[in-house]
Amino acid sequence: MQPNCRLGPWYNENVNVIVKNRDILGGTPVFRGTRVPIQTLFDYLEGGETLDDFLQGFPTVTRESAVAALEEAKGLLLARS
Repeated sequence: MQPNCRLGPWYNENVNVIVKNRDILGGTPVFRGTRVPIQTLFDYLEGGETLDDFLQGFPTVTRESAVAALEEAKGLLLARS
């Protein structure tokens, strides 16, 4: 499958950036390769902070991972309608 050109050549829809492992934060969904909960990104955005604010606070999360997580969440929400 080709990368989604709208998102950029780095985006691969076959790689999940969100992982859930009970050995990492008791199974809380986190960004792959980190211990940063996905919920933290949503909390930042909900609180009026920017994506850059979040990335500055959590340097182990890449911009690409954060955008991919938001795209994955968007896809799940749109599939529900």
